[in-house]
Amino acid sequence: MIELKNVTRRFGNTVAVDNLNLTIETGEVCVLVGSSGCGKSTTLRMINRLLPHSAGEILVDGEDVNAMNAEQLRLNMGYVIQGTGLFPHWTVARNIAMVPHLLKWPKERIDARVEELMTLLDLDPATHASKYPQQLSGGQAQRVGVARALAADPNILLMDEPFGALDAITRDNLQMEMLRIQRQVRKTTVFVTHDIDEALKLATRIAVMDQGRIIQHDTPENILRHPASDFVENLVGKQDRGLKLMSLRPVRDLMSAHAEPRQSEAGEGAITEGDSVRLALSVMLWKDLGEIAVFNARGQETGVITRERIIQEGA
Repeated sequence: MIELKNVTRRFGNTVAVDNLNLTIETGEVCVLVGSSGCGKSTTLRMINRLLPHSAGEILVDGEDVNAMNAEQLRLNMGYVIQGTGLFPHWTVARNIAMVPHLLKWPKERIDARVEELMTLLDLDPATHASKYPQQLSGGQAQRVGVARALAADPNILLMDEPFGALDAITRDNLQMEMLRIQRQVRKTTVFVTHDIDEALKLATRIAVMDQGRIIQHDTPENILRHPASDFVENLVGKQDRGLKLMSLRPVRDLMSAHAEPRQSEAGEGAITEGDSVRLALSVMLWKDLGEIAVFNARGQETGVITRERIIQEGA
């Protein structure tokens, strides 16, 4: 879907991106992670030509982006930034409808798409469609930004630190929302963050950058298990990599399943099959339990997971 071949970007005498090579496959979430100034946002902005590259090639579906019409290129890519970039004098519905309107979609199709996306992103259309950005919470505004990026159903989604300014709870909720949406819409996504935990949670593959270069490009699990350098090892954390690996593994992998689902009271804070092994261990340690029941999405008890098995096999 996206290929960067020997791409360099200079600002005067400063090399921001240095001979970078990267392939992003169709439908995957590639997260660019690294410290401030490492070139990750510059790399993202070269893909949709908000910044020109100084050398090399950038291909989208095999076609050089420099040979494409820049406006058409950007209309075919969703773009989400920190702080949303919403037009303050436009309603939520009009903000979401911006690109379909530019593409001259019929009004009925635009209205249906706006309602569909607001529902997908847990924004009640009846309540929020006519509001203005300043009437929204930070998390709601960021959801509108994501909806606007998805509005014309682009093949590619570019996201530049979209949750960086949000509080921890809202950020976690939106990360979970992104995972849910990605399972449904399967967009090829390039996501920039400086937060390694966010990268591990969202990525299909992670590209670790330092001083304009990619140090390692691999799956979250392989980066945790086999960091390519001291820099990568320090970034992912030397001492808690086992816990981070547990956060990548769902409970269903280690639970002992019942022969048949059971009707049972899940209660507050119940563990589900899709929750991480790390979360299950945390609950057991907090409540001083040796095992805990696991529930499916319908609220049925489907098995148990034990502290002993997590410690033996969790990482």
